[in-house]
Amino acid sequence: MMNKSHATKILAAVPLVAAALFSPLLWADAAGDTVTALQKSWAQIKYRMPEKQQADKFDALAQKARAATAQYPKDAGVWIWSGIIRASYAGAKGGLGALSAVKEAKSDLEQAIAIDGSAQDGAAYTSLGSLYYQVPGWPIGFGDDKKAAQYLHKGLEYGANDVDANYFYADYLFDQKDYAQALTYVQRAEAAPADPERPLASEGRLGEIKSLKAKIQQKLR
Repeated sequence: MMNKSHATKILAAVPLVAAALFSPLLWADAAGDTVTALQKSWAQIKYRMPEKQQADKFDALAQKARAATAQYPKDAGVWIWSGIIRASYAGAKGGLGALSAVKEAKSDLEQAIAIDGSAQDGAAYTSLGSLYYQVPGWPIGFGDDKKAAQYLHKGLEYGANDVDANYFYADYLFDQKDYAQALTYVQRAEAAPADPERPLASEGRLGEIKSLKAKIQQKLR
């Protein structure tokens, strides 16, 4: 039979056990909140700020994202958004000076895939694929159209109805001058459900989708 002192010790340990069980959940919630904050800040810069101001703002946000990856190194979503923000900074900065940021974005997205490639409907694959067709090829950069297609296809495997997966594949097909297929995928992107938790990003992306669709339709006339 358990004596009183043993029972007291076991009961005292219960809160510690409970904390150990629930701490991963709390950690995941905190990481999720961080991702949400990064997403919202990115959308504000991307869709509400003058282009001339975006590079500095994305650079500052990239530093916050880097701190988040140090705080939550095992969360794929944090790495995805660190990569997206760095890629956006590179796009806003432009020129050869942006190549280091693009390489860092690539590394972040590869880290996200290593943790969980299925996270956020395969967003790391989609984002990495978009880098491969937009970045110059060797000897300047790592651009590679074949790798772009592979990663974009993988993104579509995880996010067949995802707006970004369809939009970036449509943009890639447009870049490859496959206008008929590009139209199919841009229409899928247009029909994809908007994210009610990210209204600004959804509105901004829809504008980009409509712009790409108009360019594709012009080519098909």
